[in-house]
Amino acid sequence: MAALRRKFGEDYQVVSTHRAGGGGGGGGGDEGGGFSVPAAKKKRQRFVEKNGRCNVQHGNLGGETSRYLSDLFTTLVDLKWRWNLLIFILTYTVAWLVMASMWWVIAYIRGDLQQHARDASYTPCVANVYNFPSAFLFFIETEATIGYGYRYITEKCPEGIILFLFQSLLGSIVDAFLIGCMFIKMSQPKKRAETLMFSQDAVVSQRDGRLCLMFRVGNLRNSHMVSAQIRCKLIKSRQTPEGEFLPLDQCELDVGFGTGADQLFLVSPLTICHEINPKSPFFDLSQRSLTSEQFEIVVILEGIVETTGMTCQARTSYTEDEVLWGHRFLPVMSLEEGFFRVDYSQFHSTFEVPTPAYSVKEHEEKNSLPSPMSTPTPALTESQSAWRDRVFSVDCIKTAAGGRLPSKLQRISSSGKEDLQRKVLMLTSQHSEKACSTGDLPLKLQRLGSSSGPDDSLKVGVEPMTQSTGDLYQHSLMPTLCPPQPPAHSPLLSAGRRPEDNLPAKLRKMNR
Repeated sequence: MAALRRKFGEDYQVVSTHRAGGGGGGGGGDEGGGFSVPAAKKKRQRFVEKNGRCNVQHGNLGGETSRYLSDLFTTLVDLKWRWNLLIFILTYTVAWLVMASMWWVIAYIRGDLQQHARDASYTPCVANVYNFPSAFLFFIETEATIGYGYRYITEKCPEGIILFLFQSLLGSIVDAFLIGCMFIKMSQPKKRAETLMFSQDAVVSQRDGRLCLMFRVGNLRNSHMVSAQIRCKLIKSRQTPEGEFLPLDQCELDVGFGTGADQLFLVSPLTICHEINPKSPFFDLSQRSLTSEQFEIVVILEGIVETTGMTCQARTSYTEDEVLWGHRFLPVMSLEEGFFRVDYSQFHSTFEVPTPAYSVKEHEEKNSLPSPMSTPTPALTESQSAWRDRVFSVDCIKTAAGGRLPSKLQRISSSGKEDLQRKVLMLTSQHSEKACSTGDLPLKLQRLGSSSGPDDSLKVGVEPMTQSTGDLYQHSLMPTLCPPQPPAHSPLLSAGRRPEDNLPAKLRKMNR
């Protein structure tokens, strides 16, 4: 334990997965507020049991039951062991009794059972058969090829020869059928699946920066599973947009089909990982919604048994109360002197790790929201540039001034319109407090600005120019921004005068 603490830190906690009631553990979120899961939860019906048995029964077959008799061999193999042994014993017992009775009937019809049949001059059908037990012993000696030599068939009995041939054929068929059935049942690959282990719980935590659903598989035998492949199915009820209700809809969970990670080299325990992305059914699954969801994850492990060459399949399932949020599996591999050791006592153990409590969908939506302090995207940069062109154009300045600019200023603006736009955009990109200075205006306007006071400064298009680049980015989402409305405390609204009345005295004279 000390080595594990040195490796994973002092704050890890090993969680026992053998719980009396359902309930998943909660990992700490990024905000530090973990969500507690109710300890007691009603156990619901499973579709596939933990041992892999499918909890489905077929009923109301009607006339379809005859299909079982048409495939009698598979039907016998699928039966439980107690029924197989009962059928095996009854079949041989009944066959022996019937065949022994037929030999007794032949002896009775021929009169071999009478006292005078014991005379030395009389040749019976079967020598030394006097009653039913002796006929039964003769059949057993013939069927089992024991051949004691005391009872034997003679050449004076053609019906006995025909019965002997029939007995040999029937015995071979019964032996092949029943012994083959028992052999197949004993060597069934289902028994190989007993040595394939699955973790008691599945966990949800981050791996390589991505939220993943993980569980563990292991092989207890040294013999390998050839071409081992794993698949996962999500069993969950849903309703289609057309209103159709699907009670047990099956959805595929990607565990590395595209990358080949589903092909396993199952020598040591492996952790199977399902990445939760926009294509995953758990895209909107969070720690809080996990307590109200109802689903079942069916895991299917298939492979070829190395010793027999038969295909083996092992199954298990995980319900929503067996998925632990914010947990990770405890390592079970250790390096010994010359080999690797697997400690299966820690196979099902997990420990808590910091994991976001929200879903991947919420995380992506949170990251996709625009921020004023963040660098705008190229699309937003284009819209921002278009907004600047519209706001700082000379046409917009004319509109802001009410179309009453001086004639000299109008000629200046018409002749140097493009130059003025370029200068305004260069000034706004430098994040200055003012969008322009008097040194960037024509000389006549510079003299006018220098002669006027601070309150009599040029007001033509100044209101949008005094915005910083961040304000321009924030206001670029507004539909109409040319020209911006003056604030409520602006002298234009408070005094109730015309816009040209706020111009300097020399400009008012030029505009007359």
